[in-house]
Formats: sequence, C-alpha cells, structure tokens
Amino acid sequence: MRVPDWVVYTVVLVAVVATLFVRGGADSPETPANPFARIAPAPRLPAGPLLPAPDPFDEEVLVQIGEAENGIGTAFAINKSGVWLTARHVVDGCANVGLLVGDGRVARVDKVDISKTSDLALLYTDRAPRALTLDLDRKLRIGEVGYHVGFPQGNSGEASSQLLARSRLVTHGRYALDEPVLSWSETGRSEGVDGTLAGMSGGPVFDENGAVIGVTVAESARRGRIYTEAPDAIRDFLEDRGLVAPGGEARPLAAETYTRESDRLRRELAVVEVICRVDRR
Repeated sequence: MRVPDWVVYTVVLVAVVATLFVRGGADSPETPANPFARIAPAPRLPAGPLLPAPDPFDEEVLVQIGEAENGIGTAFAINKSGVWLTARHVVDGCANVGLLVGDGRVARVDKVDISKTSDLALLYTDRAPRALTLDLDRKLRIGEVGYHVGFPQGNSGEASSQLLARSRLVTHGRYALDEPVLSWSETGRSEGVDGTLAGMSGGPVFDENGAVIGVTVAESARRGRIYTEAPDAIRDFLEDRGLVAPGGEARPLAAETYTRESDRLRRELAVVEVICRVDRR
C-alpha cells in the first residue's frame, strides 16, 4: 500500500522502518465494546444489484512501484500443506521472505510464486496450522459487507467496508499490470488503527459468512477506498497452479464479532505477518 493519496503496493514507510521486524505483542488486543469506535460507521447500503463485469470505463487507479525494499505485509493459509496467499507487491523483489508466527519466531518460506497478471503471490512452507475457507464462485452484490484482516503498520488490526464497484488497477514502475479489481468504501476500523493501512496488503477479505472473497492490495486514504483482488482473479491464479483450496471452518462475521474473530484467526496462525528482506544477509 502506498501514501499519501494512493496507499498501495509498497508496504515500507519511513515511520515503520524501525519496527519492520517487531510484532506488536504476542497476545491479541482485548476486544473493545464497539470494534469500529474509531471511525463513525457510514450508513449501510442495502444489498443491491449484482456486481457488473469489468468494463473499459471503470474507474482507473494509478500506482507507481518503486525499487524493492525491506517491508511487511499479510498472508493467509489456503491449505494445511503450507500454501499461503498474499499480494505480489509484498514479496516481489525480496531475497528472503518469512512468516512471523509469534514470540519473535519466523517460519521460513521455501518458495515464492508470483502471478504475472495480478497482484497475487503464493508462499510455500512445510505446513500451516489451519486454513481459511474461500468462496470464489459466488456472485457479489453492490453494497455487501467486507471485513479486511491483517497487520496495518505491523500491528494487529482490521477494517470494515462495503462493495462499491469495479476499478482498474494500473501499475507502473518495477513491474507493470493492468487488471480489474474491486473497490470498497471503508466504513470502520478496529480500535487503535489510525492512519495508513500499510501492512494489510495481502490480507484476506471476508464476507458475512466468514468465507474469503478477496485479497487486500491497495487503499486510497483520501477517498476512503480499499481495493482488493476479485474472486475470479484468485480462482484463475490457483487453478493455473493446479491448486485446490479445501479450506476449513467458516464462522459468520458481524461488526460485533469481527475483531474477536480476527484475533482468533491470528492466534491460530491462519492469518500471519509477512516480512521481506531485499538483502541476503
């Protein structure tokens, strides 16, 4: 993710460089009474029409990718064999990639597989304690709720949103992409999450049934927008690699339970922090 207006793709900020490899505590924070107290909830849109197909006239989101730097992001397990999904820009150009699994321990990533057509990447480790359920075939509707989970600024946190439309994410710089993504209007954040959501890139987006329907890849802080990979892009990427994501248990999510459930997923290491080092030391 990138600042100031288009917080996308680069997860390294000067303000967090000093804490790139420091997790904000092994224990998850206590669930507040109102998990979205920091931002006044926007009026919820009723579930509307089906999300239309990509169109050449969709809003264009321009991003510039600089040189690879040490950074942080988020990944989540799609099977217990040790396959994790994240955003391409989180791990592209990294000499070493690891998953922070608590108490300062880092699980080694043996292989990084980067998509050439989308902001997606797969990470391979020897195992995963549990896997998330993916729903990549359901038709999405304008106005439906999304829950974004990850490690904004290197700390546990989440955001809620509602689906607005499709957009086109046009990337220039270290690599070039032009792909359809989903645009969400941010409606709330968990207690203590202020400023940029940098570090949440690569994290899962859940629907109200608790199934993953996207991967967070960008934000526009000024406009209150979060951008995610669409379900069909994820499905195509996995199918191209011959992967099946059987997933596991899915629990319904709501504003009252979202922070608690997100903390549980991080404790169970279904959602983890990714660390990238561009040097080989």
